[in-house]
Amino acid sequence: MRYVAAYLLAALGGNESPSAKDIKAILSSVGVGVDDEKLDFVIAQLKGKDINEVLAAGVSKLASVPSGGAVASGGSGGAAAADAPAAEEKEPEPESDEESDDDMGFSLFD
Repeated sequence: MRYVAAYLLAALGGNESPSAKDIKAILSSVGVGVDDEKLDFVIAQLKGKDINEVLAAGVSKLASVPSGGAVASGGSGGAAAADAPAAEEKEPEPESDEESDDDMGFSLFD
């Protein structure tokens, strides 16, 4: 993933076809080590391709991936919304003067 991110950074910076040297420079600037075999694989996969087309194809592939977390969070959100009106109906009780003095009869600096 770090190689793809560095490739994208180079492409966003105006380099339409980043080389291994360019990616190594980006990664070493933030202290990340480089595995030449993995880097060569990423460059081979992206060589000659328009990065915008690659991203668009990736987004369309991700759209077909089911995400179970979204369904679960939607169900729990409705329950929280149902509890909200009940909380709003309760009126806060006015505090008495005795309760406003929280030092319990002694002070930290006495």
